[in-house]
Amino acid sequence: MPTICAEFEKLAREAAAGNENYEQYLLRLTELEVAARSSNALQARIRGAAFPLHKDFDTYDFSAVPNVPKQKMLELARGEWIDQHFNTCLIGEPGTGKTHLAIALGLAACRMGKRVKFYTAANLVTKLEAAQQSHQLDKLLTQLDKLDLLICDELGYVSFNRVGAELLFQLFADRYERSSTLITSNLAFAEWTQVFQGERMTAALLDRLTHRCHIFEMNGESFRFRESMKSKRAKKQD
Repeated sequence: MPTICAEFEKLAREAAAGNENYEQYLLRLTELEVAARSSNALQARIRGAAFPLHKDFDTYDFSAVPNVPKQKMLELARGEWIDQHFNTCLIGEPGTGKTHLAIALGLAACRMGKRVKFYTAANLVTKLEAAQQSHQLDKLLTQLDKLDLLICDELGYVSFNRVGAELLFQLFADRYERSSTLITSNLAFAEWTQVFQGERMTAALLDRLTHRCHIFEMNGESFRFRESMKSKRAKKQD
């Protein structure tokens, strides 16, 4: 009990000065230990999720993408969709904050004690292919199966070979109605044939993925482009 060992003398002095009884002193001491353990566990979950950055809802400009209701997104942050094994898809043009919201939802899930992992689609396929080549695919799939939320970012930015597409299909299909998956993509669903090597595999995946799914179409001006224009205008004014 490291927190108790570190704090018991200080709290004992405070308890004596405040004329607290032994029960009050022990309660404060154990509350500190529990709080420290909870904080350490949260930080461990966040590290394990491997987010590329820490992005939360308070820094997302919902006014720039009006077809993403803030209230709905904050409702998803409560995590009931993960308990119900629903999926979430954020579909839209580059620069509209899909990754930002994916990370924010992932962080919210970590705070609720959920097991989360973040991958780009390219890195996930590379990991699956490497595991298959080293005869460790079953082991990797078992590890991924334990996740409450798998986040696959940037689906459609990089094309895959047939083997990679089939492995990704297998992973997503296996999670159907068992665990939650969050996918961001710059491609409309009709264009996912580019990723999954044809209409049959794409139709089979979308049938499962979108059956119990929150879908957000995020089209609007790129945040990065808008910030770049602001910066250029500011320099001209100077």
